[in-house]
Amino acid sequence: MVWLQHLLSRYDRAIWIRVIGTILTTFAGFMLRPFLAFYLYDRMDGNLLLAAMVTSLQPLTSIISGYFAGSISDRYGRKPLMVAALLIESISMAGYIWAESLYAFAFLTILNGVGASLFWPAASAQVTDIVPEEKRSEVFALLHTALNVGAAAGPLIGVALYKINPGIAFGICALALFIYCLLILWQVPETLPLEKRNHARSKDGGNPAPRIKLAEHKTLIWMTLAAIPVSLLYSQVEIILPQHLRTKYDDFLTIFATLMTINGILVVCCQIAIAKFAERFPAHRVILIAYLFLACVGFGYGWAPGLLVLIIAETVFTIGEMLYGPQIQKAISVMAPEEFRGRYFAVFGANWGITGTIGPSVGAVAFRGIGGAFWFSVLGLILIIGGLFQYRFVKKAMLRQEPSSSSTEQQAVSPSV
Repeated sequence: MVWLQHLLSRYDRAIWIRVIGTILTTFAGFMLRPFLAFYLYDRMDGNLLLAAMVTSLQPLTSIISGYFAGSISDRYGRKPLMVAALLIESISMAGYIWAESLYAFAFLTILNGVGASLFWPAASAQVTDIVPEEKRSEVFALLHTALNVGAAAGPLIGVALYKINPGIAFGICALALFIYCLLILWQVPETLPLEKRNHARSKDGGNPAPRIKLAEHKTLIWMTLAAIPVSLLYSQVEIILPQHLRTKYDDFLTIFATLMTINGILVVCCQIAIAKFAERFPAHRVILIAYLFLACVGFGYGWAPGLLVLIIAETVFTIGEMLYGPQIQKAISVMAPEEFRGRYFAVFGANWGITGTIGPSVGAVAFRGIGGAFWFSVLGLILIIGGLFQYRFVKKAMLRQEPSSSSTEQQAVSPSV
């Protein structure tokens, strides 16, 4: 039991609540992912492009509201936004149970996008508030592990429930989000100090604090653009890969759910160890290797002759995302000015919104035009190019922080006069 006490004391209570809530919500969320695209596809009378366009509404909303979410979290705190976000997402998921028309699906998808965009910038900034820099990649890895605990069992359970009644899965997801909301409301304190909130809301005698000028944060913009190939691959895995598998396998839905389960199990078992191992190397090198792994996945998904190669591709995908996620989040947390933390994560998170908005429609058109094999190969090439650019930008961003970090350390050890 000593090791358990040591583990629990290693991180702040707010981090453990995040871990528990993430497991709850992702277990429920991953129950939906294997069949959600097909659920909309069937409801849209087999119109893949229309289903993709409805799916795109969620990330499109996230782009618009995400920027404001980061600003609000820097002004009013992390906790209010996280609570509001989870409540909105819970309502939207419950609404899917009774939705029938195209307009109802569109509205609920937009509502879900608002909730998601409010949550993640505030949640990521919360980690930066309370976790020392040397532990951040470890904590982000822990949260990524929790994210995939649900992925280990959720997909196959979701497929089974889908065959019985899809409404059950939506109901479980809504309930999990609501419980997570109550946990944060009850157990997680506000991590942004009151004086910083007051300073962000008013400055120089009550004048509003200046907005972030993106032109002065060019490295952040370039890193966001260079991240688009990664999030584009994710959008195609959720929407187009099942359709690609459908052309090759009779039991494609079970195969897709099995691949997601393998991904979840590997992350749960290996994420912390891989994150600690990756800490030995410069972030820009680790991120480049991650891009190259993900590029191989594109070719693997596209040309896999059978299930074994698909499993190998999924394993490579999992290693790539385990290397990429904690390191890129740490890079953003290190380079973000203290007063702009929420906005930095919101701006960087826009890469998911961009690809989530255009990715499904682009993928649907490409899938019809050139087929899944060639389309995933194109994604592989894009990832190689994006990785080379991201290598340069992350290296530049981390080198910029080293002088200021060294200066801070010198001040810390200097005797007071």
